[in-house]
Amino acid sequence: QVQLVESGGGLVQAGGSLRLSCAASGYSFSNNAMGWFRQAPGKEREFVASTSWEGGIAAYADSVKGRFTISRDTAKNTVYLQMNSLKSEDTAVYYCAARGWGGAVVTREAGYDYWGQGTQVTVSS
Repeated sequence: QVQLVESGGGLVQAGGSLRLSCAASGYSFSNNAMGWFRQAPGKEREFVASTSWEGGIAAYADSVKGRFTISRDTAKNTVYLQMNSLKSEDTAVYYCAARGWGGAVVTREAGYDYWGQGTQVTVSS
């Protein structure tokens, strides 16, 4: 079956960096857009970033623009999220998502069909 497995989360000081990875198995997402969402304690899950099927187009939430970069390695069926200049408000569980059909970036949760289990990112101030 299709699986998305995130890794790379952890505890980091404010101003630091982390790189999240999401490895997909059971299906090739080379023609599908993929994205990252996050959910902070007591808040709804929110969009972070999305990349088009070929990686040429990306969309970001305003709160992470200029600090986070989404990328993908089609050959490895993996998507990454490089997070720099981390802030305490970035603390959340980060989820990888993949569209079941469609290569265009999507910022809505409903646009994704597959989800990972999430990885915790904690930024200490």
